[in-house]
Amino acid sequence: MPSTKDYLDYILEQLSGLENISCRAMMGEYIIYYRDKIIGGIYDDRFLVKPTKSAVQMMPNAPHELPYEGAKEMLLVEDIEDRDFLRDLLNAMWAELPAPKKKKK
Repeated sequence: MPSTKDYLDYILEQLSGLENISCRAMMGEYIIYYRDKIIGGIYDDRFLVKPTKSAVQMMPNAPHELPYEGAKEMLLVEDIEDRDFLRDLLNAMWAELPAPKKKKK
């Protein structure tokens, strides 16, 4: 089941305190970028993030879920109401994520 635009809008509103948040539609789902790095996405109306060391430390009991068949497991962000937590989570994750790949010309 594809994610709804309403859920995407809600998550983007919760993340609105962060600068340079963007998203890209991909096969009915949405990839979420923070400062040009992929931090996770919206899959079946679930906000999932990459399982970086800091994300695992900040959400030790978070369920590991598959965004789609054949993908690597990601962490389900259950506390989407807490904007301060979301800000701290994404800031902590950002430093651990690889830089975006250069586009070929």
